[in-house]
Amino acid sequence: MSLASSPAPLQLRRLGIDTYQEPVVFLHADCPVCHSEGFEALARVCVSAGARSLIATLNVVTTSLVRMDEVGLSEAAWQILGSHHDEPVTVTHPEPLHSFSAVRAKIYGQAFAPEDLRAVMADISAGRYSGLELAAFVTACASRPMSDDETLALTRAMADAGARLAWPERPVVDKHCVGGLPGNRTTPIVVAIAAACGLTIPKTSSRAITSPAGTADTMETLAPVDLTLKHMRRVVEHEGGCLVWGGAMALSPADDVLIRVERPLDFDSDSQLVASIVSKKLAAGASHLLVDVPVGPTAKIRTPAAAQHLGAQLRRIAGALGIEARIVLTDGTQPVGRGVGPALEARDVLAVLRNAPDAPADLRERALLLSGHLLELGGKAALGQGAERARSTLDQGLALRKFEAICRAQGGQREPPQSRLQRVIVAARRGQVQAIDNRRLAKVAKLAGAPKSPAAGLELQVRCGQPVEAGQPLFTLHADSPGELSYAGTYADANPAIQLSGGSA
Repeated sequence: MSLASSPAPLQLRRLGIDTYQEPVVFLHADCPVCHSEGFEALARVCVSAGARSLIATLNVVTTSLVRMDEVGLSEAAWQILGSHHDEPVTVTHPEPLHSFSAVRAKIYGQAFAPEDLRAVMADISAGRYSGLELAAFVTACASRPMSDDETLALTRAMADAGARLAWPERPVVDKHCVGGLPGNRTTPIVVAIAAACGLTIPKTSSRAITSPAGTADTMETLAPVDLTLKHMRRVVEHEGGCLVWGGAMALSPADDVLIRVERPLDFDSDSQLVASIVSKKLAAGASHLLVDVPVGPTAKIRTPAAAQHLGAQLRRIAGALGIEARIVLTDGTQPVGRGVGPALEARDVLAVLRNAPDAPADLRERALLLSGHLLELGGKAALGQGAERARSTLDQGLALRKFEAICRAQGGQREPPQSRLQRVIVAARRGQVQAIDNRRLAKVAKLAGAPKSPAAGLELQVRCGQPVEAGQPLFTLHADSPGELSYAGTYADANPAIQLSGGSA
């Protein structure tokens, strides 16, 4: 806090500026508080309104955006503070960030102690770390490999920093994919099969940050996912499972903050990935965990050796925390299903659950493979018999009925929306599909507007090994605005994602 007398109150103003999930405040350069407190641009400040407060990054303005007696809040800051226009607030220096000394020590080669990580995670969860400090923590953990003891302590600290769920039933199963593969929306199918077979599977999922869709984005085109904890519990009690957005549950909240930094930086360590996965499952009350690890040259995990190393560490850390984990290595050389984008992926999910003749076979078979492993892990099928029971559950319509019941319990099922605009990307010449670049396809879908526009994305129409003729459709772009359709098409033309024999498409 400032050693001077308490600063004069300022009037609060909502500016309507989207700074994503980063709380930002705006003060005029000539504001008396700026001068008395010695604030500079990008300083961390504490904004207090009565008993409520938030720590945010300061931007200093020299125009009439805010008056000298006002403090402007970005949308993220406004939501966190929960205030109203013209409410008097004070802006002061925050308390010193003592936990960051442990991050500095890690950068210089010292190991984290458990109490260090508890303090760091508590501060991150409370919003005390700036973007630069978060990036320093992520970089320190990636450049200075963490031991199993450090990873275990980090996992515990991340889980303990938020809410913890407990369930009377055992086992409580969960399924996770490490990501990096467009489509691959197996989770709704797996949850439906597992719950139909009598397993308890309270599935909390994330929204996309830099991918075209997260499970929560896809599921939201089919049913409400923004449930309260009480509503979620009621769904699980009645149906055995749920498919909800985990952001409202405050489960391992520090992980959500760290992911925002890790993904734009495009790197993390195995230890951070393991802590991220296991802390969420520990906080959600899981006793058994199935992890899907796609492996491919343009997937998140590039080689079988890297996948084996990650899987071994996942099993060790999960086991030390009382969670039995099974790792399944899957094909990550090309997307799974046809759709890439929330609504398009939802259509694939419904086609599989409804046993439609044109349902994508690869999505169906992968979902059955993972469901079989989960049924074995949860004691609902003998070893080697899980896939057969999963297939029977799907073929008989039991999984569809359970999925529909879960949707009704969450607030009602709906059909996913359709895009207003489409453009077909065709092969420039004859050839055979040699490879599909997952990252380029994901970028095309994002340029088309996914996930912000739920109907946007792309629909893949070829697979690896398939012969194609000149002019044959490779994929169809879906967008809701001409600009996004044009952006996506221009990128797709200049950066072919589908390689044909003898060159690109």
